[in-house]
Amino acid sequence: MATKQITDASFEADVLNSDKPVLVDFWAEWCGPCKMIGPSLEELSEELGEQVTIAKLNIDDNPDAPGRYGVRGIPTMILFKGGNAAATKVGAEPKGRIKAWLEGAL
Repeated sequence: MATKQITDASFEADVLNSDKPVLVDFWAEWCGPCKMIGPSLEELSEELGEQVTIAKLNIDDNPDAPGRYGVRGIPTMILFKGGNAAATKVGAEPKGRIKAWLEGAL
């Protein structure tokens, strides 16, 4: 299961109304650290696909959701559970650290 591209228009349906936890990666094309963690998130999506949906939201094309959730720097990852922001991680980390943080928050 690959990461899912979402938009401001699909945010409510894809994230807030999801029946399982959703990790949203707020990113942009010009962000080097965002590109660094991209492959790790793809791998985690495969490994943890039954437990969590991993979604990516481009902040340049979709400014509403980042503004609503106080995203000030990227990459920012926010885990949503039951329609609420449950955990936040800002900055690039190695895959192992992202996975440990995510599993701890699930």
